[in-house]
Amino acid sequence: MRCPYCGSDDTRVTDSRPVEETNSIRRRRQCDQCGKRFTTYEKIEAIPLVVIKKDSTRQQYDRSKIESGVMRACYKRPVPITQIESMIDRVEADIYSRKASEVSSSEIGEMIMTQLKDLDPVAYVRFASVYREFKDVGTFMDELKQLM
Repeated sequence: MRCPYCGSDDTRVTDSRPVEETNSIRRRRQCDQCGKRFTTYEKIEAIPLVVIKKDSTRQQYDRSKIESGVMRACYKRPVPITQIESMIDRVEADIYSRKASEVSSSEIGEMIMTQLKDLDPVAYVRFASVYREFKDVGTFMDELKQLM
């Protein structure tokens, strides 16, 4: 690690500890050249994940898109934010556990719907109505019948 004060490459770690909130490691370092101390943070670099959309375009995976869709589905529902975050964490863990560099948006949508069905049936129907693009009341009713 290069010293931010003198630019020397001769630095040593004097203290290391994990930072729980950010899933990183805090390292206290000291420069052997000038003697000054500084702190660095090391974070695990995730494997870049590409999402294949329905129209066959590819985009980089973005957790915030899942969060916004689920939050919209859970709008004015008695679902605690901690449960929503936990659900999204489970979906994300499932996506990354596949160890593939690409995943289809339909697979992600199905994972979310499976989790939402257990979390809140109304949020599930809301999400499904947008995700499955219900064209009329009949398809909407078919989904409700399956839920019941």
